[in-house]
Amino acid sequence: MPREPLGVLLHPIGSNSLINVLPGGNDMLLYAILIFAVAAIGGLVLASSVLRGKLAPWAISVLHALLGASGLVLLILVVLQGAAPARLTAALALLVLAALGGFFLASFHLRKQVAPKAVVFVHAGVAVVGFLTLLSLLLA
Repeated sequence: MPREPLGVLLHPIGSNSLINVLPGGNDMLLYAILIFAVAAIGGLVLASSVLRGKLAPWAISVLHALLGASGLVLLILVVLQGAAPARLTAALALLVLAALGGFFLASFHLRKQVAPKAVVFVHAGVAVVGFLTLLSLLLA
């Protein structure tokens, strides 16, 4: 019998659930959601630094970026498997947009400048909407 990590507790039950829409892709989706959740915690730490007018810790910035990129790669792989629901594609698009905002924020960090607070709020807002869209697939 194939082992399904975390699947027993996290997969929704029902005919319209993601488990029935994306056979085989749901484990990657679960991992992507978990990775994005951990990245979000790092994002809170980074945002709190910026909101206090300080440069964010470099190590947390790099970890936040690597986790975000890893989550995006997993989502892209799920979408490339085919038959992805529109919400999954929308979540991917939102998270790619958030990543672009993250690159812009990183450009300030590289110049040793505190990023504009408005850009931090937009980046975080787009990322949260993308994450919640992704999470809605799992909970549907």
